[in-house]
Amino acid sequence: MKYILFLFICFPSLLMSQEKIDGIILEANTENTTIPLAGANVFWLDTSVGVVTDLNGRFSIPYQSSYQQLVVSYVGYQTDTIRVSSPKYVRHYLKPSSALEQVTVTSRKQATAKSYLKAENVITVSSDELLKAACCNLSESFETNPSIDVNFSDAISGTRQIKMLGLTSKYILITTENIPSIRGASQAYGLSFIPGTWVESIQITKGAGSVVNGFESIAGQINTELRKPSTDDRIFVNAYASANGRLELNTHLNTEVSDTWSTGLYVHGNLRNQKFDKNNDSFLDVPLKKQINLMNRWQYTNPEKGLVSFMNLRYLSDNNQAGQFDFDPDNDRLTTNAWGSEIATERFEFTTKFGYVNPDIPWQSLGVQLAFSNHNQNSYFGLNEYHINHNSVYSNVIYNSIIGDSRHKVKTGLGFTYDHYDELAIDSNFERSERSAGAFFEYAYDNLDKLTLTAGLRFDTHNLLGEFITPRLHVRYTPWEKSAIRFSIGRGKRSANIFAENQNLFATSRSINILNSDGPIYGLDPEIAWNYGVSYLQGFNLFGRKADVTLDFYRTDFQNQVVVDWENPQQVNFYNLTGESFANSFQLEFNYNAFENFDLRTAYKYYDVQTDYAIGKRSKPLVPKHRFFANASYEIHSKKAVDAQWKFDLTYNWLSEQRFASTETNPVAFQLPTASPTVGTLNAQVTKVFSTKFEVYLGGENITNVRQSNPILGADDPFGPNFDTTFVYGPIFGSMYYAGLRFKLK
Repeated sequence: MKYILFLFICFPSLLMSQEKIDGIILEANTENTTIPLAGANVFWLDTSVGVVTDLNGRFSIPYQSSYQQLVVSYVGYQTDTIRVSSPKYVRHYLKPSSALEQVTVTSRKQATAKSYLKAENVITVSSDELLKAACCNLSESFETNPSIDVNFSDAISGTRQIKMLGLTSKYILITTENIPSIRGASQAYGLSFIPGTWVESIQITKGAGSVVNGFESIAGQINTELRKPSTDDRIFVNAYASANGRLELNTHLNTEVSDTWSTGLYVHGNLRNQKFDKNNDSFLDVPLKKQINLMNRWQYTNPEKGLVSFMNLRYLSDNNQAGQFDFDPDNDRLTTNAWGSEIATERFEFTTKFGYVNPDIPWQSLGVQLAFSNHNQNSYFGLNEYHINHNSVYSNVIYNSIIGDSRHKVKTGLGFTYDHYDELAIDSNFERSERSAGAFFEYAYDNLDKLTLTAGLRFDTHNLLGEFITPRLHVRYTPWEKSAIRFSIGRGKRSANIFAENQNLFATSRSINILNSDGPIYGLDPEIAWNYGVSYLQGFNLFGRKADVTLDFYRTDFQNQVVVDWENPQQVNFYNLTGESFANSFQLEFNYNAFENFDLRTAYKYYDVQTDYAIGKRSKPLVPKHRFFANASYEIHSKKAVDAQWKFDLTYNWLSEQRFASTETNPVAFQLPTASPTVGTLNAQVTKVFSTKFEVYLGGENITNVRQSNPILGADDPFGPNFDTTFVYGPIFGSMYYAGLRFKLK
């Protein structure tokens, strides 16, 4: 840490800016259509300085006066060399390599892309993929992705929870533009606080993530990139309505203030004020809801000085009412007149990012990330009150450079995090402050051909968790064309926020017990786990069409875990792990462009998640051992336009039986079988694109009307000893249909 500070103080030239060349690579064709080439190689002649174009064909590459010739290459296209004498925007068209006039080479941007070059196992989900479903918020944006599992956390709140590698979202580092965003108090409901229309892309990293982003990641990382005011539509409107009474409106208003400044106002509102009880259990099938979500986003870009900066101001007000159909909060709140629940959340966020690179030494750059949030939730569930106030401060300074040449890259920096929690739960006050300061170093090697690796190490000192080291390693090897073998290993450590992360436990009649009392957080020790993974990606041609297959296996071993024990139906117990706890995840995925504009994606997943509970080793409740996933998408294009005129999407999910936590000590009328039945659901959506400005969409979720019978145990006596809303394994409100429109002005 002292060495890093010494560099920053003694070598201020390292903090200066850098000139870059930005541009886009497109296909040259005779149809007057604009087709970006994703994955094209762009590099300076006779150097190892190079980049790969993104999903939109765009690139940004360092520039200095000694660089004169820019080489652009892409498989199936003629390699071009462009003479460049000064920093400028490059728009270049590559010609197909075939000289035969009757052969037409076309390219289409993939909605979901996997990298053959990165050391990490990263899946990039573009905004096109998000449009395959209604995707009203981030929690609903993974329905068409086989790597993430989505299900409801309970039978009353309507909250969707996600899982990766068989583990819930608390073990996933969820970031917004690489700043940790959904953690602590926002863990249970935070995914519903990010509207889907705000999202530009999502990067899903399996296995332990980078040490740059912190020490908490265990199962993986999900990073969300928001839309940029400088590139987003000047005006965007999305209106949505569903048959279950949900209404939403999203508007984006972007403007260019000057040559360097752009700003955007993003407004999201949703409302559900209709009551439904289709299964006649006296409880609302979906909660009543009202949310206002505002964000003002500023972007500063000065290519000549190598400066870029973002600043976000955001305010959220979210209110939910659930419970019995006749519940009236004005008269029945915290009484036994009727069972009801209200969750009122108010959240304020400020985040900023600043990037500064050096024009004289183009491989050096400095980044600064700062974030503050205040999250205040007041809630009750029947007679159980739960309130939490969480103030968080996050800062990170990242310095990038190379060793010798651009094959050897390094990142190093310092980070500081502060969290203050004030909670009321189980009629007790819990208050604590967490402070951590850390330094990290990450080395990346890329020989631009066979081998890529990223090795990171960070040291942190924490007022409650002590001092500890976090190692991470990712390796990618390419044995032959269109292949990638990856290996990863990493350690993660985190504080378990047992009440915020398990709020569904309050919607039961169970007593809540903390059995260990000598640890630093709620009397419990921090969670520590190692994650190991191996993955193989192979691309190939099948009957003349592109295809790829992926096999991966990941194992998470907990050295310590805060066990959430539901095996006694009258209690939920929290205690430190004694014995072993692990999660094994295997996935086989096959993607195929079966014919023009038709893509098929299928996947099979196997989970083995087991923990030593007080009563012995058990598989984790409500985790299916087997899952099958399939998604088919088809587009109809006109002869003159590259954009689709019709889009059709179909997604099928099948889940094997899931183990129920034990109910054998309940009276016979309130006992459940040992496992759930299997579940298969089908979602579909059709989009009609009338022009580049206007489109409409119609869709349905669970269109086969699969419904879990009696999802609430003891619904007829909600204040009795057997009431439980947590035994949810599938849909609880049958089919749901929706419609919407999108309008945009460039």
